[in-house]
Amino acid sequence: MSDQADPPQGDQDEVPFMQKLLDNPFQLLALGLITPTIFYLIWGLAEVVGIPMAP
Repeated sequence: MSDQADPPQGDQDEVPFMQKLLDNPFQLLALGLITPTIFYLIWGLAEVVGIPMAP
């Protein structure tokens, strides 16, 4: 039999983080909701801090 069909036992590569992330739709959904929320929150806080004080 041929050894080419079976991968070598000692050469097991770990799945990269980005591949794990992109293969999971729930993680993508969470990332797609959390990232804009954080950016808009920071942007809103920066706008509020930038408002001049009333005389």
